[in-house]
Amino acid sequence: MGMGFYREQIIPYLVHRSMRQEALVAYRERVVSGAVGRILEIGIGSGVNLRYYGDRAEHVIGLDPSAKLLAMADAADRRTSLSVELVKGSAEMIPMEDKTIDTVLTTWTLCSISDVNRALSEMRRVLKPNGRLLFVEHGLSPDNKVRRWQNRLNPVWKRVAGGCHLNRAIAQLIEVAGFRIERVDTGYMKGPRPMTFMYEGYARPA
Repeated sequence: MGMGFYREQIIPYLVHRSMRQEALVAYRERVVSGAVGRILEIGIGSGVNLRYYGDRAEHVIGLDPSAKLLAMADAADRRTSLSVELVKGSAEMIPMEDKTIDTVLTTWTLCSISDVNRALSEMRRVLKPNGRLLFVEHGLSPDNKVRRWQNRLNPVWKRVAGGCHLNRAIAQLIEVAGFRIERVDTGYMKGPRPMTFMYEGYARPA
């Protein structure tokens, strides 16, 4: 089985299954419900978040590079009353005009984008000056022992988990890209510590 087949046919189903974990629901309920107006969801995947949008979500643009996952998201969309537009594309080159989005949403997405710095800069570009980036991501732990395991496991983890990185310093990456973090809560979710240190919060263009 070649890596192309694994990436295009197997990884989407692994992503879909892992993102449906019950442990992630509370995070989704808190973060996704805060999205308002014209929303860009980065890495919409199979559309798991669609059920968690609130009444203030006017239009959701779901961006994802995987045609397989977008087909799953299309099926999920048909079960909601949301206004949803699905777009095949890369977060490193968002096909949208400057300052046209009220909310950018990322949920467990920044870990797997190849050029995460460029992607975050693109998110800042399309956000309105008073818009918000809402995020919940796993990443680098502040605990030295856990960090050592994250760095040790990361090369193998990336290969089997579709490019997912265990050791990205999420808050720092967001700030370096030109955002001002207004709130961030961190802590471990239930599970193996190298995979479960969470960053949850929101930021605005600085």
